[in-house]
Amino acid sequence: MDFQLTEEQQLFRRLVRDFAEAELKPRARHTDEAAEFNWPAVKKMGPIGLLGLNVPEEYSGAGVDAISAAIALEEIGRGCGSTGLAIAAHNGLGCAPIALFGSEELKRKFLPPLASGSGKLGALALTESGAGSDLSGGIQTAAKRDGDEWVINGNKMWCTNASIADTIVTLCRTDRSGGSKALSLILVPTNTPGLIIGPAEKKMGLKGSPTHAVTYDHMRVPYEYLVGKEGYGLHHTLQVLDGGRVGIGALAIGLAQAAYEAAIAYAKERRTFGVPIAQHQAIQWMIADATTQIEAARLLVYKAAFLKTNGKPYTKEAAMAKLFASETAEKVCFNAIQIHGGYGYSAEFPVERIYRDQRLMAIGEGTSEIQRLVIARNVLA
Repeated sequence: MDFQLTEEQQLFRRLVRDFAEAELKPRARHTDEAAEFNWPAVKKMGPIGLLGLNVPEEYSGAGVDAISAAIALEEIGRGCGSTGLAIAAHNGLGCAPIALFGSEELKRKFLPPLASGSGKLGALALTESGAGSDLSGGIQTAAKRDGDEWVINGNKMWCTNASIADTIVTLCRTDRSGGSKALSLILVPTNTPGLIIGPAEKKMGLKGSPTHAVTYDHMRVPYEYLVGKEGYGLHHTLQVLDGGRVGIGALAIGLAQAAYEAAIAYAKERRTFGVPIAQHQAIQWMIADATTQIEAARLLVYKAAFLKTNGKPYTKEAAMAKLFASETAEKVCFNAIQIHGGYGYSAEFPVERIYRDQRLMAIGEGTSEIQRLVIARNVLA
């Protein structure tokens, strides 16, 4: 069993870390306070492959293995949580359904501009007011075929990237009679008449990653914009979410790593009772726990990514990685604030922002409670 990253993966980590240090980290506080998406940095991501992690090279993507994709999202999240979430959603939710299930025509038309950075980003619209974790029974947004077009009516919530996206892959009810094949995924260009994107939500954290309600008002798109098979929308979505959970796990590790590094730096500088607080056992134990938890979370994410890369089932492993990494981020960021004391509660120090940003990791793409259900059902099956 080899725990060593390949030389190519190590070089990729250095490339992304250098980019994040130069383009994301210095602007992270402004991105949060101004709730302003970091377009200048994101537009530079296409040429180095960060906007097409899941996209094959033949469609202008990077086509990297899943471990390399996790490495990239960790390093981006370490630099800026807001940018990290937007890029994770773009790759794992916006591009992945098209790359996995889209027709050849859809792939060639939509993936190159999404992956290259020449256009905007991608998004996935799942959640509704009555359908969060309950996708199978709660989806009410309806798509009805009318000749060579789909007519879509309904409302979605919590759509990450909606206002900065060119495409929103939308989960719709295409069979009103219900059943396991009642839902389908349909690609919706954001310039389509009848698509209404609401104001950005006011959030606790990740303020530089725009999230919106989306309304479909008798909106029409070509029938061939169906992503995958009609009636297989739920099946396709669950497969996409498995990959997305690996990405969120990696992002959570990046946030935890950033808080951990800030806590160590502060502990070495801050002095009490005549010595740096890093010499106090209480602080050392927090650092030791953080070191262990981050490393364990990273290994879980890498295992899930390894299974994905090798075409093996990884639903349980993705849920385990996402669950443990997101709850690790909570613990590590909480203790990073404790180590900073009163300063940790101040916006002058990055741990305050990082703590707010990480809180979504245990909610988005399936809450911790849903991850536990997924794990238990796979174990008990």
